[in-house]
Amino acid sequence: MNLNAFPRCVGINTTKADTDRPVVEMFHVYKRYGSRTALYDVSLRVSRGEFLFVTGPSGAGKTTLLRLLFLDETISEGQILVDGINLQRIPRNRIPLLRRKISVVFQDFRLIRDYTVYENIALVLEAKGASPRHVPARIRQALRMVGLEDCAHAYPPRLSGGEQQRVAVARAAAANPLILLADEPTGNLDTETADMVMALLIRLHRRGTTIVVATHDDRLLSKAPARVVSLAEGRLYGAQA
Repeated sequence: MNLNAFPRCVGINTTKADTDRPVVEMFHVYKRYGSRTALYDVSLRVSRGEFLFVTGPSGAGKTTLLRLLFLDETISEGQILVDGINLQRIPRNRIPLLRRKISVVFQDFRLIRDYTVYENIALVLEAKGASPRHVPARIRQALRMVGLEDCAHAYPPRLSGGEQQRVAVARAAAANPLILLADEPTGNLDTETADMVMALLIRLHRRGTTIVVATHDDRLLSKAPARVVSLAEGRLYGAQA
């Protein structure tokens, strides 16, 4: 797919030693909501620079797993390390520093309707500690990558669903994250636009970003050179899970 052909509105370098080092490690993780167990004895290792698909039907626990990795949820039992940081022992005042390493792309975009595309991306960059003088260039570069340079001053409601998801990918990419988590990033998109979004994630992976995609769409699994693990009723299955 030619990313330069996207319609318009009118990284990190890794070495072999890096890729052998885990950036995510989960050890016998449980997540319970009252009497319901959403994740059951999950252990998972993700190498630096890896592309990983987490598959499974709706309700299998995919979103819960991702939310644990950026501390939007806390585990009930077990241990998680992200870039060597034990999430169960991290001081509250260091959580923002952890989240600077991680970007998230959601199925429902999570763009602020009353902010322009530029302002949506700038807000995240500022939260991640980017130097103000570098913000404009990083936003331009990110929008150029997704083919939406001409949409910088548009508001999200004026964009199509596919364009909004590409803005969400640009917002994630602009932060130069160590890890990008994508939760059903193509769930609301047609096939052509879904392929476009996957091509963008592959481009970020080639720049050295670790990519973890949660999806129930088996068609996507052939789109990237990725390892696949599966969740079913909160249990994780797959090669070297």
